[in-house]
Amino acid sequence: MNQSNNSSSIKRFPCPSCGAKVSFNPEVAQLKCEYCGWEDVIPDSDEKIQEQSYEQYLNQSNIKLATLSEIALEVSCNNCGATIEFEPPQIAGECAFCGSNIVASPTSSDPTILPEGLIPFTIGRKKAREEVQSWINKLWFAPNALKKLAQMEKIKGIYLPFWTYDAYTTTNYRGQRGVYYYTTETYTENQETKTRTVRHTMWYSASGQVSRFFDDILISATFSVDKKRLDALEPWHLNKSLRPYESSFLAGFEAQKPQISLQDGFEEAKRVMDVKIRSDIRRDIGGDEQKINHSSTSYSAITFKHILLPVYLTAYRYQNKTYQVMVNACTGEVQGDRPYSILKITLIILFALAIVAIVITLVIRFN
Repeated sequence: MNQSNNSSSIKRFPCPSCGAKVSFNPEVAQLKCEYCGWEDVIPDSDEKIQEQSYEQYLNQSNIKLATLSEIALEVSCNNCGATIEFEPPQIAGECAFCGSNIVASPTSSDPTILPEGLIPFTIGRKKAREEVQSWINKLWFAPNALKKLAQMEKIKGIYLPFWTYDAYTTTNYRGQRGVYYYTTETYTENQETKTRTVRHTMWYSASGQVSRFFDDILISATFSVDKKRLDALEPWHLNKSLRPYESSFLAGFEAQKPQISLQDGFEEAKRVMDVKIRSDIRRDIGGDEQKINHSSTSYSAITFKHILLPVYLTAYRYQNKTYQVMVNACTGEVQGDRPYSILKITLIILFALAIVAIVITLVIRFN
């Protein structure tokens, strides 16, 4: 594979006004000094987001490898194994995925398949905490440890890795088409003769071919967060929001490199595509019912992209178990795990039993 240097159009540097840290501010969509308020616009890139050939990747040719930025460092969490990338002067601190303190020393970032694009953060940490607080307020029997979560400063902005896949599919199939027909039958009920209409199915052999083009099948490339929760953060509006990769957007945030290989990601994409392909087959078979006995799919013109999508993520421990809460940093959608407070549930039950006892006592007394 070819290796290239990721030369950002904006070099990270201390604030020219006061020398403090400069980071990307989602609320103004530009670089901003957290101390004196100095701002600088990230110019629109002239580069186009390009699909990469999956076949060329398998042949290990013409694939760009690079670090996420020229000054990126990476560190691995000893507890959950997640590898996190960040830029100085930011420090790793706590792991965004499990909440553990990171004690390992950062090292220089290793090259990876260079992201073709990313969606920048569009809401700030304050707004993310407000969304988490709103989510918590809707939870019944949440322990106090969870209710304190929204006030904590440890919520982190992190870019998670995803693969997208395009492919043209051709599927040959064999199956059966079921067509309903109806007959009238006679039966006896309570010594009375009656008739009723009965539905039957006549089955016919069917075979054929269906084709479809799939565009931007989105597959998460991380196993550090719950997949169902992450999927529930959609939509991401890739067509409108995806921008060419620019390392300046990483300033003040963390990023994760893919944990799931491109090949394994494509196998997951095949499973996603198969759902729509089977729907196409059933539509092609027609009739009232369909059976698919066999299908065989070929894939061509396969392309992919490595992209980064923004989430706010925090993790906390309750009774020796780790819980995660995620926020879509574009829409504010919140997804998370929650424990139940056994103490609160017990108190509610005891309170309800007490009310029932009082009511029964009053009924007995006045009767």
